[in-house]
Amino acid sequence: MISRILVPMDDSEMAERALEYALENHSDAEITVMHVVGEPSPMGGTATALAVEDDLEEAAEERAKEVFDRARDLAADRDVEITTDVRLGQPVRAILNRADDFDAVVIGSHGGSVADRLFVGNVAQKVFRQSPVPVIVVR
Repeated sequence: MISRILVPMDDSEMAERALEYALENHSDAEITVMHVVGEPSPMGGTATALAVEDDLEEAAEERAKEVFDRARDLAADRDVEITTDVRLGQPVRAILNRADDFDAVVIGSHGGSVADRLFVGNVAQKVFRQSPVPVIVVR
């Protein structure tokens, strides 16, 4: 039985579909939405911007706010409560580091921009291959 689900989310449509799948098919499970901030990009991007912040955790929470607000709206539409978790670092590593605390990971088949996928790699594929728990990939 799946009682605890991790749903990694960015601001992509596929991430929303993954959360919708979890909400519709496992509404009785404890669902945690995780957003990873500070992932590397070809030009430094978010990771560089975070490095100059006075309060790193507060800056990460602020960057995750929009994703979490959308996730809460989707959950509220189905009368389901979720918890949120913001992490700093590389998405695959952050997801895999938390996966052991859950019964399954529900992840969108791809997310982010084309450039991010070229430089960072396919997060869903790496999580699927390396996760210690079952992974549901949603398209």
